[in-house]
Formats: sequence, C-alpha cells, structure tokens
Amino acid sequence: MHDALISEAAEHFGTPLYVYDADVLRGTYRRLRGLLHPRVDVFYSLKANPNVSISALLRAEGAGAEVCSPAELRTALDAGVAPDDIIYLGPAKDAPQLRACVRAGIHAVVCESFGELALLERIAGEAGRTVKAMLRINPAQRAPGSALTMGGKPRQFGIDESEVAEAGGFLRGLRHVHVMGLHAYLGSRFLDHEAIIRNTREVLRLADELAAVLGRPLETVDFGGGFGVAYFDNETDLDEEALASGLDEAVGPYATAHPACRLITELGRYLVADAGLYVTRAVSVKDSLGETFVVCDGGTNHHMHAVGIGQLVKRNFPLRLLSPHEHDAPRHLYTVTGPLCTPTDLLAKKISLPRVRPGDLLAIERSGAYGPTASPVHFLGFGAPAEVMVLNGRPQLVRSRDTVEDLLSRQRLVEPAPTPVTLTSGEIMRRTEIIEALRSSISTVTGRQNVNLTENTRLFDDLDLDSTTMLELLVEIEEALQVQVDPDELEVADLQTVGTLTDLFARRSQTPAATC
Repeated sequence: MHDALISEAAEHFGTPLYVYDADVLRGTYRRLRGLLHPRVDVFYSLKANPNVSISALLRAEGAGAEVCSPAELRTALDAGVAPDDIIYLGPAKDAPQLRACVRAGIHAVVCESFGELALLERIAGEAGRTVKAMLRINPAQRAPGSALTMGGKPRQFGIDESEVAEAGGFLRGLRHVHVMGLHAYLGSRFLDHEAIIRNTREVLRLADELAAVLGRPLETVDFGGGFGVAYFDNETDLDEEALASGLDEAVGPYATAHPACRLITELGRYLVADAGLYVTRAVSVKDSLGETFVVCDGGTNHHMHAVGIGQLVKRNFPLRLLSPHEHDAPRHLYTVTGPLCTPTDLLAKKISLPRVRPGDLLAIERSGAYGPTASPVHFLGFGAPAEVMVLNGRPQLVRSRDTVEDLLSRQRLVEPAPTPVTLTSGEIMRRTEIIEALRSSISTVTGRQNVNLTENTRLFDDLDLDSTTMLELLVEIEEALQVQVDPDELEVADLQTVGTLTDLFARRSQTPAATC
C-alpha cells in the first residue's frame, strides 16, 4: 500500500484510524491456500478482526468462519458465510447462544463441557432438531513453541482428554445432539513450523481416539491453527513452504484413510495481521529529562497489542514515519506515546526515526489483528477509531469513528434525590409564614380564594401565572413580609415552584438588610 493512499485516507477520514489493504489480505489467503493440502478447509477466526468487510472478502476467497459470540455469528452470516461453513466456540455458551446456533443451522457447535452438551441436548429437543456438535478436547500433553498455550494444562477450555475415554455411553446416548467431530486448539502465535506439525499429528491422534469412543468415524476434525506472525526484531516469520510440506505429510495419510472427513484449520492473526496499519498523527514533540517524546492522537486505547502483548520487557512493533520530508535525514530516538493519562500509553520506546514534527503521520505495521477489539477503546471516552479498507485502489470506510454522541447514547442519567434538609422550629415557622403570605397574595392578585399550595406546586404551570402577574405577586409578598428582593438577583429557578420561591424569601429574611 502506497504511503500516498494512507495519507489520503488519513486526510479524508481523520486520525487515528486503521487502514486495511485488500490486496495484501487476498494475497495472504491465496498464497496459503495454494500451499495447504487440498482437503484442508481454512476457517477465519473472527476474533482476530471482526470487521464485516474483512469477513466478506475472506468469504469471497473461500474461507469459512469460526465465531465465539452472537455478534460474531451475526457478522459471519451478514458477510455471506454459509451456515454450513460456520463453527461456534467458547467456554461459556449459555442457552440464548445455543438457541441462536440451532436457529442458524451452523456446521457444528464446539462443546467444551459435558454440561454444555446436556444443555444443547435439551435445547435441540425443544426445537425438534438434531444438532451437530464437535468436542473440544484439552490434550494431556502441552504444545511447545506457542506464545500462548491453550491446552495441555489446566484450562477453562475443552474437556480433558482423560475424561473423554470414559464418556462413550453418555455421548452415544444423546438423542438430539450428534457428536460428529473434534476440535483442539493447542496454542497461539507459533513461529516454529515444526511445532505446528507436531501439534497437528497430536490432534489427529486424538481424533482416532474419539472415533473409537464414539464407535463411528468422525465427520469433521479441526486441528486448530495458531500460525504466528513476527512482530519484533528478534523474530522470524514462519517458513510457509516447510510448514505446508510438513502438514501434508501429517494430514495426507489421515485424509486418505478418512475420505469423508472434513479437515479444518482455523486462522485469524496469520490472515489479517500483515494487511493492517494503525495510523496516528503526532500532536506534539517534546523533551523531558533528556528523552524526546512524540505525543500522538491515538495510543494503546486503540492498539493495546503495541505494548508488547504480555512481554515483561517493552519491545516495539514495526513503526514508520509516513510523512515524506527528510527520510534521508539523520535519525533520532523517540518514545512514541498516545493521548491517555497514564505512563503505560507507549506505542514505541526509544525507536529510531527520521525527524518527527507535529502533524506528521506514523504507522504501526502488522496491525490488522487484535487492534481496537482487544483494546480499551472506551478509556477516557475517546472511543473506537475509524477503519478503512483500500479496495481497488480506493480507501473506503468500513467502520465509522465513535462520536461523543455514540459513547453517551447508551448511558442513562439517574438524578440523585435531594438531600433532606432538617429545619429548626423557627425556620419551619418562617417558611409557613411565607407560604401563607403567598396564598394571601395570590388571592389579592388573581382573585382566587383558598388556593391549595404545596412545596411542589408549579407557579407558572399549575397556577397559570404569567410574567406580569408574577411581578405583581412578588410585590405583594414583599409588602406582606417586609422583605425586599433585588430583581437583578432573581433566577428562573427561584420562580419554578412554591418551594423555590419560599427558599428565595427565606434567604432574604436572613440577610442583615432585610427587616421582618
């Protein structure tokens, strides 16, 4: 993607924003699709980036969808993904989520506990349907090589491998749930292709074991994914060709032995990370105790991943200066921060860049995955950034920036009850005296007798007073109470109710200039 297109998007849609390159997205999918075994289906994990336009582009290329929430399910369907190309994961699926899966007729619900299977059995029975399910199994062995281990140790995900062998009777006895497959996701952000190949072999071993427990061949096996992306200087991207060759060796014999079994790999970060940039504008450049800071209009509220995704030592994502001037000039060390009132809002620490000036654009690369949806976009009320896709050489808005109205529209103001005021006996007598003077004055001015007054009686709305009558009424009360009110001190709020007018004269009665 040319810098000119990125700058055009920033000028037209404002900053900060995410910019996605449709050509890079397509290229990544097609390259991987050409390398993988033809029997392996690629499912896009929407958690990486749930933008509906990204889902639609990948669907058009042939990807299915792995979803984990009602919103992701709706997004996949809106993007045109066929229900039979959708699987639904998550360790805390409740009845409404399961009912949504049943209604949509998706390929499979990936069940993560026996209790969830029992709940799905009841819901499917109530709907008069037979629903397909896959078991998520937590292997007994850990998966080395992962930046984030998802299995092989105590986890909230899946059913422990040791429990599956003893559950054959329960699984075969389900009447409305057809357990037809296995899912295992052993880790995330693998950069070692050999680790992915080993894990795939492990999942296929588990598949054979589950088929034996069920007493029938499996119809679907999802061996996860977790293909990594190199973000930092000391990391190297996956060797795609070595990965594809090794996966072919692992998957080929299983595919041949099980010709009717659907094989799935689910990928999120790997498909979308390289297609995205996070673009932010320098607001100020300042020195503090020998360190130079570039303070930008966007920060970790939109790109929490840039803090180093869980690393104890800060490591910088790839970041570059977009502005065209002085690219060949001497470089300087800058600490790039966002707009948040916290010292942890660091996009890059002491990174070498050409000279940065206020107004310059900076871009964090490889930012297509886990951007705004994995960041505290509501912190300080800045909201989510705009998202733009460059498609056919033209930047197009695919998500509007949050406005203040968007952020406040779901809030509901509850007015606190007024604090009760404890009055002395003298104050009570004085307020009573004022209300009686008001009642008498109303009778004099309007001719109405025995008007029923309470503290909440509205002078204009309930008593039908106009401005002229109100002035006459004030004069009458002043004479009756021997208290003068300066017209310049009058506020509209003083004339709303009997109570507020009473407060006004009570205050004037306590001033030294007032006589009673």
